[in-house]
Amino acid sequence: MAATGSEKQGATAYYVSTPIYYVNDAPHLGHAYTTVAGDVLSRWHRQRGEKVWYLTGTDEHGQKIMRTAEANNVTPQEWCDKLVEEAWKPLWEHLNIANDDFIRTTEKRHTDRVQEFVQDLYDKGEIYKGGYEGPYCVGCEEYKLPGDLIEDENGVKLCPIHKKPVEILKEENYFFKLSAYGPKLMEFYANNPGFIQPESARNEVVNFVKQGLQDLSISRSTFDWGVPVPWDEKHVIYVWVDALLNYATAVGYGANQEKFDGTFPADVHLVGKDILRFHAVIWPAMLMAQGLPLPGRVAANGWLMVGGEKMSKSNLTGIKPQDLTSHFGVDAYRWYFLRAIAFGSDGSFSWEDFSARYTSELANDYGNLASRVAAMVGKYFDGALPEATAAGDAEKAVQEGLAKAVATADQKIGEELDFQAGILAIFDFVKQVNGYITEQEPWKVAKDTSPEGQARLATILYTAAESLRGVAVLLNAVMPETSQKLWDSLGAEASLGALPDQRVQDAGTWGRLPVGATVTKGAVLFPRLEEKPA
Repeated sequence: MAATGSEKQGATAYYVSTPIYYVNDAPHLGHAYTTVAGDVLSRWHRQRGEKVWYLTGTDEHGQKIMRTAEANNVTPQEWCDKLVEEAWKPLWEHLNIANDDFIRTTEKRHTDRVQEFVQDLYDKGEIYKGGYEGPYCVGCEEYKLPGDLIEDENGVKLCPIHKKPVEILKEENYFFKLSAYGPKLMEFYANNPGFIQPESARNEVVNFVKQGLQDLSISRSTFDWGVPVPWDEKHVIYVWVDALLNYATAVGYGANQEKFDGTFPADVHLVGKDILRFHAVIWPAMLMAQGLPLPGRVAANGWLMVGGEKMSKSNLTGIKPQDLTSHFGVDAYRWYFLRAIAFGSDGSFSWEDFSARYTSELANDYGNLASRVAAMVGKYFDGALPEATAAGDAEKAVQEGLAKAVATADQKIGEELDFQAGILAIFDFVKQVNGYITEQEPWKVAKDTSPEGQARLATILYTAAESLRGVAVLLNAVMPETSQKLWDSLGAEASLGALPDQRVQDAGTWGRLPVGATVTKGAVLFPRLEEKPA
């Protein structure tokens, strides 16, 4: 089992979260990438039989949101309501995201608890009043260290992420004593080496904290779109302090102690690497100050790149997920990014790569296998799954291949968050079954009408169908609609029950698909691609 961070005491739910996303614009592929990864991880653990809680949502306060709303001649709340209801929630539904909750930071269940949390820290002496002046990126909603900035050709200081000029802000704020938590954080990192993943991200955070932490400005007084500081309403709470607390407020902090105790802290926070420090430095320090348990793991995914640039609206490289799902389908979309890009590393997207992988791996390898097996069971046995009575070394190798695929995929996806390796293990098995059929040539064996010949044919087709049963279970978290179609094609629902109820750890138990199951050739799982739209 992969090393994780602090152990949950008493909590029963496997708790997965995405970042809560800024609603300054509609979601693009980068947002969907993280959310699909969280959905696959959550579905996988549900199919282990675990209680799971999957949280996503939207971050709706701060100067960036306020300015975007002003530019569109609406109030910040009107802007957030419109984007959430017309863009964000519909996309997650479209992508088949099975989240258990959707938290908005403008909800009263959140804002009241944020004020209580910050008030508690203030009462404990963890927050004090002071002044600050420095370079500020509105896009990041963050003061930048001078050494973090880059320069353009004219010597103008730019945010390294947004490539836009920073603003020099000077204001009187309230500060959280973050600097006091450097040694405690370093000790925690040392004792919990799997807390930050991947290793490159962990090294970045450790080196950052080693240099010494500055106290954190946790309020703003130059604008009013935020949660008011409870003891001084001339200030609003810094948007990142507000946002990070969603992971606690959404599961009952200060309102439902039973739910909170059974869920918090998160087992896995999925984040983009550009917001890693907030989650791996500020968030655990806030929890330490409040005496609350720390998350198990902060897993930073890399950036999706287009033309060498990080995919974002500010860089004009944002692509709508619907541009791809309308062409490739939702399940292929969910599969592609986790298959093509190692989670934690940057990865480049191209239409051509997606098309090539779709055709080769999904249509030719997987879809064609399912189609051929169903067609042969229908042709040679009138659609009734025959009994395997003449199994030999070739069949034993397939059985072992499925068991290996299950063990590898469960470890890689369920424990290590290595979605690419887990998916590859499953598709290696698909290739193995294709090779088995090619070698056994059931279409030739079918010509032998002797009892021995028919027994051999039955064994080959049972082996292939039972292999597909295992594949349907293993790929259900990644491609739920396609897996359900295959499950139905195999006649598995009637005999084995609902696909989501099948345990991934048991998928390699051979012989579960009963003899006599009705196998039908349904619709093509992965239709031939049309011409790329202009």
